[in-house]
Amino acid sequence: MIDVHCHLNFHSFEKDYDEVIKRAFEAGVTKIINVGTKIDSSEKAVELAEKYENLYAIIGVHPHHADKLDPSAGSGWLRQLEKLARHPKVVGIGECGLDYFSYKSNAIVKPELQKDVFIKQIELAYKLKLPLQIHNRQAGKDILDILINYKSYLSDPPGMFHCMSGDIDFLKKVLDLGFYVGFDGNITYKGIAKGETIDLLDLVRFAPLDRIVMETDSPFLTPEPHRGSKNMPEYVIITARFLAKIKDCSYGKLRDETTKNANLIFKL
Repeated sequence: MIDVHCHLNFHSFEKDYDEVIKRAFEAGVTKIINVGTKIDSSEKAVELAEKYENLYAIIGVHPHHADKLDPSAGSGWLRQLEKLARHPKVVGIGECGLDYFSYKSNAIVKPELQKDVFIKQIELAYKLKLPLQIHNRQAGKDILDILINYKSYLSDPPGMFHCMSGDIDFLKKVLDLGFYVGFDGNITYKGIAKGETIDLLDLVRFAPLDRIVMETDSPFLTPEPHRGSKNMPEYVIITARFLAKIKDCSYGKLRDETTKNANLIFKL
C-alpha cells in the first residue's frame, strides 16, 4: 500500500516523524510521498526523502500560500522550486491548484493570483516532465478551464487530483483529461461536507479502480475510528479497507491496483 500524499514535513511530526515512518512501514505501507505546500515545507520534504529509502517528495506552492510569496523576489520562488524539483527523489509538482473555500485561518486568496501561481507550476511540471498533484476545493470550473487550456503541457499520465471532491460531472471531466484521483480518510465520515453537493462515497463508487490512488493527507483527515486524533501514514490501510468494501472488492485487489496506479503516475 502506498500513501501518495502526507505532510510529515509539518510541525505536527517534528518530534516523532522517525517513529511514525517506521511504524507505517511495519504496518504494511511500502512507500510514502511527502508533500510540500510552500518553499520551506518543500525543502523539508526533500530533506526527509533523502533519509529514507522508500520516502519520496512532491514539491510546490499550495493556493493558500500564493499570496505569501516574496513579491520583491519576482520569480525567485519558481527558481527555488525548480532547483528542488531536480532532486532525484522528487516525483511530482504540488500540491498546487485552486481553493475558493473560506477558512477561518485563511481567507480566500485572490483567484487571479492563485491562477498565476498554479499556471507557473503547470509550466514547471511540463519543463521537467513531472506529473501534477492538484488541490481543488470548490474551484472545479476554473481548474478545468486552466487544465484544458494547458492540455498540451500535461504529461502522460498528467498526475492526480488530491483528496477528490466535487460532483460526478467534474469527476468525469477529470478522468477524461487522464488524471487519477486520490481518496482520504474523510470518505469514512458520514454526511455531505460543507460546501459540497454530494456524498464522497458517490465519487468513490463512480471512480474506476484503475484510476484510484490512496492517501492520508496526514496529519489531517483522520479516518474513523481515530477521527479527532492526529492522522498517520499507517492509517492509509484503514481507509483502503473501507474503500474496498464500497467498491465490493478484496483489500488485496485494491492494494495491488492502487499501488500499480501510484507507481505508474510517479514512476516510483
